[in-house]
Amino acid sequence: MNALNDPAVNISQAMNTVLDKQKQAFIDEGAVSLATRVDRMDRSIAQLVKYTDKLAEAMNSDFGHRSPEFSRMFDVAAGVSPMQHAKKHVKQWMRTEKRKTMFPLNFLGARSRVEYQPLGTIGIISPWNFPVNLTFAPLANAFSAGNRAMIKPSEFTPATSEVMKEMIEEVYDESEVAVFTGGPEVGQAFSGLAFDHLIFTGATSVARHVMSAAAKNLVPLTLELGGKSPVVIGRDADLKLTCDRLMWGKVTNAGQICLAPDYCYLPEEKLDQIIEGFKASVAAMVPTLLDNKDFTSIINERHYSRLQSYIADAKAKGATIIEISPANESFEGQPHHKMPPTLILNAPDDALCMQEEIFGPLLPVRTYKDFKDSVAFINKQPRALALYYFGFNAQEERYVLDHTVTGGVTINDVLMHVTQEDLPFGGVGPSGMGCYHGFDGFKAFSHAKAIYSQPKIDLAGMTGMAPPYNKKTEKTIKMMLK
Repeated sequence: MNALNDPAVNISQAMNTVLDKQKQAFIDEGAVSLATRVDRMDRSIAQLVKYTDKLAEAMNSDFGHRSPEFSRMFDVAAGVSPMQHAKKHVKQWMRTEKRKTMFPLNFLGARSRVEYQPLGTIGIISPWNFPVNLTFAPLANAFSAGNRAMIKPSEFTPATSEVMKEMIEEVYDESEVAVFTGGPEVGQAFSGLAFDHLIFTGATSVARHVMSAAAKNLVPLTLELGGKSPVVIGRDADLKLTCDRLMWGKVTNAGQICLAPDYCYLPEEKLDQIIEGFKASVAAMVPTLLDNKDFTSIINERHYSRLQSYIADAKAKGATIIEISPANESFEGQPHHKMPPTLILNAPDDALCMQEEIFGPLLPVRTYKDFKDSVAFINKQPRALALYYFGFNAQEERYVLDHTVTGGVTINDVLMHVTQEDLPFGGVGPSGMGCYHGFDGFKAFSHAKAIYSQPKIDLAGMTGMAPPYNKKTEKTIKMMLK
């Protein structure tokens, strides 16, 4: 194929043209005012409000079924919240930070400070599970830091991606924000652009390719990935509270959340009681599943088949499968890809459900005799994006916090630490790199420029720092070595 007719070459050229335009506009603009930053965020907020229903309809179409109330709350409103938080605090975040100047330079009039300067253009690759929220949350941080942005939304939610493209192009010039839709070839070309920073939210396997492509231009990265986020239930946990909140984490978006509880450890003597609690919790939230507008479908056939393979593999390896279908519905021949919440008891270590991130309504359940055994198992696994502890034993809670390394923790609930805009959000090791949200996101997308102001006094001569070296030099060396 002639290179000029190659779609991959053409899209790469088009994206590079926009990136060059954004970089030039950024240089021409100079200091980005508070008013400009707030205006950019206001336009996003207005568009999210204006397009709320259209976005919810698009997400319902992309998922096969997804509650409009769920999409409006967890995607659209959850995209507005980071913008509102940033608007409220950006003036404070932008302030110059005074830093201490070393003795004796401070007494001689020298001064040190840090100014947070925008990086330029931020690349945003957003996923399919929360396509709106996970586009506009990093965009809020990019705007608050004074940047421009280029966005590549997921091809798995094409209708939603097209609506976001439409709403952004309606109020932003491409020199401020640009959206590029399309499949893997677009994503590959996008990852290779010379951004000033790139944030990717998605699978660890894809992140390796993104990181490799970004490395060619030494583009700094924020990677928000996932992994197998564990749950540990202590012996003194409130079991109804635990079951209700843990099952909420698996019913919500049918468990298609990077922070979803991925496997659970509980006291062996409470297994039967907790299983019954799980069943009661699901029945209270979703008494039926197939025609229930509040229960989300699995995104597509590929992910539905993947989840089914985890169940079949675990069963073949001796695990007990407990399907929680309160109305005893049959899921054969359904028009969408709905799956009931499913417990997988005592799956062996080599089962797929214990090896791979689940990203669905399945929950492997294991028991312990000694609480510390659950923590020991967690520490043998790759570091996860989140950890959840249920219980009211302060010593036990402290043991979990001190003896595990995970991206974030919620105690006596699941998912909720991500809702706190003033907490950094990100993984560690294979679950991610860097963090964003709030001030931490502002800093991630800013350059902390160190500025030192030297007084007119001849400090080099006074201290013997300049040759010819003499007694003043020796005196300064002795002072430095104290």
